[in-house]
Amino acid sequence: MRKITIVFITSIISLVLVNCKSKDKKEDFSTLTKNYFDDRNAMSPLDATQNGQYEYNDQLQFEMTDSYRKSQEAFFDKYQTALKTIDKESLSEEEKNSYEIIKWEVEIGKDLLKQPTNLMPVHQFWGTHLTMGQFAGGTSAQPFKTEKDYTNFLKRMDKYSVWIDSAMVYMKKGMAKGIVLPKSLTTKLIPQFAEMATPKIEDNLFYSSIKLMPASFSDTVKKDLTTKYTATINDKLIPQYKKMADFLTNEYLPASRTTSGIGSFAFGKDLYATHVKQWTTTEMTPEEIHELGLKEVARLNAEMEKVKTQVGFKGTLVQFFEEVRNKKELKPFKKPEEVIANFQSIYTRIKPNVDKLFALQPKTKFEIRRTEAFREKTASAEYMQGTADGSRPGIFYVPIPDVANYNLYGDEDLFLHEAIPGHHFQISLQQENASLPDFRKFNWFGAYGEGWALYTESLGKELGLYQDPYQYFGMLGNEMHRAVRLVVDTGLHSKGWTREQAIKYSLANEAESEASIIPEIERYMAIPGQALSYKIGQLKIIELRKKAEVKMGAKFDIKKFHEKVLESGVMPLALLENKINAWINESR
Repeated sequence: MRKITIVFITSIISLVLVNCKSKDKKEDFSTLTKNYFDDRNAMSPLDATQNGQYEYNDQLQFEMTDSYRKSQEAFFDKYQTALKTIDKESLSEEEKNSYEIIKWEVEIGKDLLKQPTNLMPVHQFWGTHLTMGQFAGGTSAQPFKTEKDYTNFLKRMDKYSVWIDSAMVYMKKGMAKGIVLPKSLTTKLIPQFAEMATPKIEDNLFYSSIKLMPASFSDTVKKDLTTKYTATINDKLIPQYKKMADFLTNEYLPASRTTSGIGSFAFGKDLYATHVKQWTTTEMTPEEIHELGLKEVARLNAEMEKVKTQVGFKGTLVQFFEEVRNKKELKPFKKPEEVIANFQSIYTRIKPNVDKLFALQPKTKFEIRRTEAFREKTASAEYMQGTADGSRPGIFYVPIPDVANYNLYGDEDLFLHEAIPGHHFQISLQQENASLPDFRKFNWFGAYGEGWALYTESLGKELGLYQDPYQYFGMLGNEMHRAVRLVVDTGLHSKGWTREQAIKYSLANEAESEASIIPEIERYMAIPGQALSYKIGQLKIIELRKKAEVKMGAKFDIKKFHEKVLESGVMPLALLENKINAWINESR
């Protein structure tokens, strides 16, 4: 009896110790994820502001500097070591996903640091100079509600004036080594700086928030902020913008390269392979992706031919592209407000059907806005996420630089992708998920995020859209656009294609105008690999849906499938596949 009691007590103590150890491990991992998020925000304060982490609103990263890259390396080393101390098997399934995501991000981050990409710190498509301009408008992610908000941005502007100098320093280092932008990209970059050097302070973009000061501010505060903003803009920002514009025009443009892809660099092949892995989250090679793109282009060409026949057009497909581009009935707008109203009507039409496909829907509010004037000429339609606390809605931005030539044939498809149920659903649900660690609420993987948005374009008929053959053709056209990207991105960066070759291939297979295609090709030149993410992710999600439908039969529930895809937020495609496979096996 006594022996049994001792054994029983010993067993209880052992069980308690095991449970404590397990709890400690999980607490350790929870601390690790929190520290990872905090450290990442400190290193990328503009992203932190974008994600609603406002304690970094007065900070700015100098991402091109050697010291910054050393801090990045230390960050990656720190968390690579920290992960080794975690007992992965003691973690929950969602925690295992977090573990694998950090592991993946650290490894790809270290690979990217191996190449001197910091010697090309600016380009025309995205980056610090464009984000700062967007924040300066006063209606974006940077808040301007309190005096401290205004002081924060004042400090950020001071740092930004120095950032411009740092960018020039590293661009000159790049010039010495032949690591420079293509001439066509430099040409697009020049006006982004030159047009910001406005001599009249009231017209300067960075003065916008002064015009929006809350009425609750005292006259003294208003006067003080106006004086300080005026001085910073006049004495620091405008001279720096002019200095950069002059540098780009007189020094950098003559030194810019004539090649189009990064494959022309000695390190280009390795760098592009890393970018492919970064954006697709797969082990696919550029050659495999190029061949996949050719097959998808052929498939979609056949579908487009069917629409051409349906509407009774007798010419070639390329001629039909021209017909669609110039058809007066597809250009009905006279005012930019009418374009926005059309998107609102699309939103109204799909609302009754969204509930049929989605049980899991976000609480974050949603708005449709015209893209700000300062970046409208070079911007694409895009989604900017809201904040989980509801202080800022998700925003679908629509550029309308020339309303008379605005063609609506792809608008139904575009709304599904950028807004609902595309980016707005995916990003908002991710941010609202209280069970995810913070670093995952505000994370991004292009293959998952853009793949999801492209997948939702195929839901148009289920949502009551694409009743008009031209709108359905718009969906095919946008999918073709993503298939063409597989061909031209790999063509530019791994096969030595020129900008002109890529433009020609796109014109032969897309219904877009040359004026629309040129900035797209230049986008791929600026951010290698990013354009691959859409189609690779979409095809994986379609594959997983078909697999679930076949394996589960009558038990398949489209609402549940969408919930399973969305509930855990973005992740590498292999993790998503594991998640869906587990759901299929549990449900059979």
